[in-house]
Amino acid sequence: MTRDRLSVVVTRRLPDVVETRLCELFDVRLREDDSPMERAELVDAVQSADVLIPTVTDKIDAGLLGQASEKLRMIANYGAGVDHIDVQTARQRGIHVSNTPGVLTDDTADIAMALMLAVTRRIPEGWNRMQQGDWTGWAPTAMLGGRISGKRLGILGMGRIGQAVAKRATAFGMQVHYHNRRRLHADIEQAYDASYWESLDQMVARMDVISVNCPATPSTFHLLNARRLKLMKAGAVVVNTSRGEVIDENALTRMLRAGEIAGAGLDVYEHGSDVNPRLRKLPNVVLLPHMGSATLEGRIEMGEKVIINIKTFEDGHRPPDLVVPSMI
Repeated sequence: MTRDRLSVVVTRRLPDVVETRLCELFDVRLREDDSPMERAELVDAVQSADVLIPTVTDKIDAGLLGQASEKLRMIANYGAGVDHIDVQTARQRGIHVSNTPGVLTDDTADIAMALMLAVTRRIPEGWNRMQQGDWTGWAPTAMLGGRISGKRLGILGMGRIGQAVAKRATAFGMQVHYHNRRRLHADIEQAYDASYWESLDQMVARMDVISVNCPATPSTFHLLNARRLKLMKAGAVVVNTSRGEVIDENALTRMLRAGEIAGAGLDVYEHGSDVNPRLRKLPNVVLLPHMGSATLEGRIEMGEKVIINIKTFEDGHRPPDLVVPSMI
């Protein structure tokens, strides 16, 4: 007897190779365009599917889960972060939640280093000058930036991505410091010659560059608030490739405008795509459109993890990337 295939709803367009493989394995409803689903569409999805494949742009809250049918048994998130999903409520309703950790580590760390260099060496300013035809030739004092070699890098969140940033920063000759919920094993610290700071306040006050690499949780919301940002040196730079909510964006903008912080490189924002318009006008700020994980290889690997999680669940086993509330 042939078993009915799982019905799966995908909320956004995925790479062709991922969509093709999903369709080979499951009864899939794909997204025709690449716009986020409206609330009513999400309600329809959780009422009709066995498995939902959402992304960070979908808010899977208690209200939505309260409208889900008993048929919905799994939320296979396409992405590592799950702060847009009410994992606790899902668990209470017997819905498994999985994610795709690990595959975007190097891609995100690359962007963090690119932002450090872009801000400290004023690369976008130079590019704009060339595009506008304003360059009249080399001069000894023109477009002066700063070296990152020898500078102190403070990593906020020394998980997979934080360690990948440390590895790259070490190659650039930076001094690696970090703050984490738990101190890392001595072998890991030794690998990056990394210094642990139990006090985030003390670390922030002494760094030349701060790289935000911690997840968004209730305890990390506005971890870099106005008070803590004021501890930073006037010549320091902050880079965020994690989640926008970790930084008080309004406070950061005010300090950048006042010259109290030298610069910022941001790939994520506190209010999603609704970026503070004052940030866009600052020459000492480099803004990217949440592209830290945007490599074709990474997106395909994310899809492969989603498929493995769903297939493992379908076969009656624990998905390898199951998320439980205690992990958040």
